[in-house]
Amino acid sequence: KRATLLFSDPERLLKLMNNQERPVQFVFAGKAHPKDEPGKRFVQEVYRFSRMPEFENRIVFLEDYDTYVGRRMYQGVDLWLNNPLRPLEASGTSGMKLPPNGGLNLSVLDGWWCEAYAQNRKSGWAIGEEIVNGSVDFQNEVDVASLFHILESQVVPLYYTQDASGVPHDWVRVMKSAIK
Repeated sequence: KRATLLFSDPERLLKLMNNQERPVQFVFAGKAHPKDEPGKRFVQEVYRFSRMPEFENRIVFLEDYDTYVGRRMYQGVDLWLNNPLRPLEASGTSGMKLPPNGGLNLSVLDGWWCEAYAQNRKSGWAIGEEIVNGSVDFQNEVDVASLFHILESQVVPLYYTQDASGVPHDWVRVMKSAIK
């Protein structure tokens, strides 16, 4: 699912994660099928980045993913990042569990997210544009640029806009509208 798309621009990623006033952490979890060699390489790449000193504690990989871990993630995540290669998302139902648990989606418009996002555009953000003609490399370029732009200009500022007591009222408002 292009988990490593985020690593396409390591300098920009470092700047986003290590911002002293608005730090960001990415938590990855999952397993590759034993015969899925590309999936195994994705997991290895995420793990490799999580072990680099400059990304330590900002990129976290949860091992031994199962339904117990998944349930806890849904209950504690603020934003669910899903970036499959269009049109290869089987259905993408993982993001459906987020709004009832207080989370928002940041996803490529594919699978179920196409309809959910088009319906109200209040339960999260859409990465990139629908690309009909173009190579995978071109789609990756468009999506990584969009992903960082949305994180930097919309998601992170919204999350960190807080009142004097530290409550992110705008984030809560968006979250509540996603449940409706």
